[in-house]
Amino acid sequence: MNPGDWDRVRSLAGQLPDDGALPLTEEVRELLFRVAPDVALSQEEARRALNAPDTAAALLREMHRRIRDGSRRLSRALVESHKLKQTGDFAAAREVLNRVAAVEIVPFYQDQVRIALDHVDVPEDDTQTDSDA
Repeated sequence: MNPGDWDRVRSLAGQLPDDGALPLTEEVRELLFRVAPDVALSQEEARRALNAPDTAAALLREMHRRIRDGSRRLSRALVESHKLKQTGDFAAAREVLNRVAAVEIVPFYQDQVRIALDHVDVPEDDTQTDSDA
């Protein structure tokens, strides 16, 4: 994952008319081809989509949707899980994260859910590191 790539995908998607085709510059092709695996799309899918402006636009929209929806889903789950954890309901906190883990396809977001699951059973007071003490 290259820093800034997702921001560039968001920006491009925001500039694209709902039914518009995507101008296929070399920079756009490279960006979408590079980002495809980051959002659980194969490079073969990207390669096929980048053959025409209308299919490239559909690819860009799908990438943007996966980034946006995954981010929202993860954020909501982390907040809800944290609130449940603070009340001492670790099982419910874990369940919230497991529901997201069951549907999330974007590898970065999957990693974030796994990290949260690894720490869900640790009480808040025990989350200090040695350097915090």
